[in-house]
Amino acid sequence: QVQLVESGGGLVQAGGSLRLSCAASGRTFSYHAMAWFRQAPGKEREFVAGISRSGGSTYYADSVKGRFTISRDNAKNTVYLQMNSLKPEDTAVYSCAATNVLVATPTLRDYGYWGQGTQVTVSS
Repeated sequence: QVQLVESGGGLVQAGGSLRLSCAASGRTFSYHAMAWFRQAPGKEREFVAGISRSGGSTYYADSVKGRFTISRDNAKNTVYLQMNSLKPEDTAVYSCAATNVLVATPTLRDYGYWGQGTQVTVSS
């Protein structure tokens, strides 16, 4: 069982940066590939970025590639999402998720553990 708690969201101007954190409980954090998803009002939840269990492999949606960086610290049971050059279209609730699948897939149904989400609002 993994419990996830996100933090670091807020209001930022376009072009600015935010760093999201997701703290996990339990001693099995390093057994799970992790990902960040986001959901904007009126839209479906979408994959943003994923990271393998060791942190050696990362995956990004095309819309954030080159601007966002996912990382993890297994000693601290935490996964991060550094978001730079933010755009108004990045506005959404961002949630972290853990999967028992070997790699961090972009498929929503592969993830069995979810945080409550943190709001990111980017003003123009």
